Amino acid sequence: MENIKRILAISRITQDCRDVVQSGISLAKCMGAQLQVLHLISNPVDQEALNAPLPFPDERHKTYLSIQEETKEELDKMLKKELKSGFPIKLIIKDGNPVDDVVQVVKDEKIDLLLLHAHEEGRLEHLLFGRDNDAIIRRMPCSILLIKKEPERVAW
Repeated sequence: MENIKRILAISRITQDCRDVVQSGISLAKCMGAQLQVLHLISNPVDQEALNAPLPFPDERHKTYLSIQEETKEELDKMLKKELKSGFPIKLIIKDGNPVDDVVQVVKDEKIDLLLLHAHEEGRLEHLLFGRDNDAIIRRMPCSILLIKKEPERVAW
């Protein structure tokens, strides 16, 4: 772990990706490494279908797009706070094939350690991203650290 100079944290702009980004910040500070955060914005299915209003009368039930927007705002606040404190973070945003984008960024930026979320966060995220982590892991030329956080119970 002594040779880790460049860390890449992957954010799919979902709520639990905050843990991956926060872990990246902590590791980069501890190791004196450069941190890069890759926001993956992918649309593998019909975006209109995902963002259709749900049949719930309560505002607690939001569209997938609104959840993404809120999460991006939270991540941006976290990153801005670190940037203001003088900690350099390079932000990269890609909108394409997530597997190809991650592999290309790792090669272009000469990444030594990749941080990924360890599990699919829910049924929708599993539908959208379920196979991507496996494909990314198989193609990586660098070390990978999986950040695990068990999903919390849902109140029905």
